[in-house]
Amino acid sequence: QVQLVESGGGLVQAGGSLRLSCAASGRIFSINAMGWYRQAPGRQRELVAAITSAGSTNYEDSVKGRFTISRDNAKNTVYLQMDSLKPEDTGVYYCNANIRRLVTAGDYWGQGTQVTVSS
Repeated sequence: QVQLVESGGGLVQAGGSLRLSCAASGRIFSINAMGWYRQAPGRQRELVAAITSAGSTNYEDSVKGRFTISRDNAKNTVYLQMDSLKPEDTGVYYCNANIRRLVTAGDYWGQGTQVTVSS
């Protein structure tokens, strides 16, 4: 069984910072791309940032220059450093990872962590 466990969400004032972490555990052979998605109330889940196993990154336009995604392959962990937070960044943030096991591969999701930015 594979699990993704997120941490680091919370309540912060506009202009503040938060750091999210997501650790994958279980019978894992390798991890390909990892990413962070968010879902605001009444809106669809959207990709915020993603990182390949080689370290290439991409970001949703509204977070470029403010958010930084990184990963520690030895720890099977992905991070999202969020700076200069805005109220519109509020939502539930989900970790996603494309994980290869010995026989199968697929996408796995974390349980989500709430981020609330007050104005």
